[in-house]
Amino acid sequence: MTSTSAPLPGQSGHPSQPVAVVCVGMAGSGKTTFMQQINAHLHRKKDPPYVINLDPAVLHAPFESNIDIRDSVNYKEVMKQYNLGPNGGILTSLNLFATKIDQVLGLLEKRTTPDPENPARKPINHILVDTPGQIEVFVWSASGTILLESLASSFPTVIAYIIDTPRSSSTSTFMSNMLYACSILYKTKLPMILVFNKADVKDPSFAKEWMTDYDAFQNALSQDENSNAFGGQEGGEGGGVGSGYMGSLLNSMSMVLEEFYEHLSVVGVSSLMGTGIDEFFEAVQEKAGEFRRDYQPELEKKREEREESKKKAREKELDKMMKGMSMASGSPSAPALSDIKEDDNGLVSESDSDDDDDIDDDEMDREGLQARYEAATTQDSTMADASFAKYLYTQQQ
Repeated sequence: MTSTSAPLPGQSGHPSQPVAVVCVGMAGSGKTTFMQQINAHLHRKKDPPYVINLDPAVLHAPFESNIDIRDSVNYKEVMKQYNLGPNGGILTSLNLFATKIDQVLGLLEKRTTPDPENPARKPINHILVDTPGQIEVFVWSASGTILLESLASSFPTVIAYIIDTPRSSSTSTFMSNMLYACSILYKTKLPMILVFNKADVKDPSFAKEWMTDYDAFQNALSQDENSNAFGGQEGGEGGGVGSGYMGSLLNSMSMVLEEFYEHLSVVGVSSLMGTGIDEFFEAVQEKAGEFRRDYQPELEKKREEREESKKKAREKELDKMMKGMSMASGSPSAPALSDIKEDDNGLVSESDSDDDDDIDDDEMDREGLQARYEAATTQDSTMADASFAKYLYTQQQ
């Protein structure tokens, strides 16, 4: 069994570069228990990870988090301040937390590099990220994209998609999970590992066979049709009636996804028993190498394009400002700034601001929004970094 800390062939130049593992999965798939298990596994290996919790609605997490969204954003207060439901509260909480991504990356970069003042402290090798069970809130939101892209810009990042194996034993549910995994892969554009969880309840070997053997899936599909698994008339001799559309769809999807399966690593684990965890971390190292080889060059190219676009926009704005200053300085009747009342661009001096209802309304709106933001974010100058400093404090004990 390959050690999780040893570099794979072709990765000798990155023997200690940390890897970020982002766990996503449907509610009830055992994602949080899986996070607990891989966290405990790394602690047993004397290689403690840096753990980030991005689920603001969780009441009890079975593992300690170095960075916890709940310490920065009050989920219930978000719902109250913005008149939101549970999913809207989670989404808005992620949006608020995304404004702190620079602080998060700063702490991660500090903990993943050697500390000259404390040489005995080992840099971390794994960053574990737990996400909300409402998977669409994270994967398809702007804040989720910001968080993932920010992580991927600094560290090799791998998506671990957790699947409830017992629930995927039917061909229709299995295919639904595969389509979901496919959409996540192409949305995040990051290497992915399919983690078939709850292997102690249902052996995931059937899923691996369906992904590699087209005939095996067809046989299972025929059995589901004959047993009326897709609807039709119940009981008697009516089995399979009405299932023609579903059977044809699943058959087509299985052919379409054959190429998709080739780009995935598949691991069967039991979060309860702890089996398959070593195999999972071997897959993580393999996908980290794939990230460096295939994904990182594309990310760097996009980053350079964004920087170039920002540079051109700044130069354009600077040029516009310089032209405006040149025109103003060349005009003999240019008034002083304090004498400006209102011009074509809607600039209003302080003396006239009391007479402009629109400006007052805008200011009130901004003040109201700021008040709600401050109420939702439970931070001040002392508490802002409390959760972030928690891990550093415990390491010094």
